[in-house]
Amino acid sequence: MMSEQTLRVFIDGVVRYFDHIDNSAVTVGTPYLVENDKPAAFDVTGIIGVTGPYRGCVYFTAPRILVKHLLLQMGERDTCAEHVFDLVGEIANTVSGNARSEFGPAFNISVPIVLEGAPDSIYLPSSLRSYVVPIYWKTYNAAVVICLSH
Repeated sequence: MMSEQTLRVFIDGVVRYFDHIDNSAVTVGTPYLVENDKPAAFDVTGIIGVTGPYRGCVYFTAPRILVKHLLLQMGERDTCAEHVFDLVGEIANTVSGNARSEFGPAFNISVPIVLEGAPDSIYLPSSLRSYVVPIYWKTYNAAVVICLSH
């Protein structure tokens, strides 16, 4: 089972990201555990593989409209699919990169993989359960999902 302190590293990372983009508060819901046979996902998902003392993956998943709204908030007028995918990958990478800063250089993270739609191709070990951290920004819901073994 993941410690509250470890979970807090990922929560703080996503809060800092949204604070950096937009000074309006992002709200974090109560994290909960899910079985890995049906990954939690919205329209677009950025996945980071993790190796080292922790193994598994961390992903950010959001509805496309949330990501488009973030792009506009950042001053980007073009909200095409490519920019949506890039931003989702960037958020996943930033959240995982912040964790790497906390856990040290042995916490290896992959290049983000971005998927659209239901993430059937996400491999989540059946022997583990994932923590889903609900994220509420403006009127939208998103999530950071953490599936790591130590």
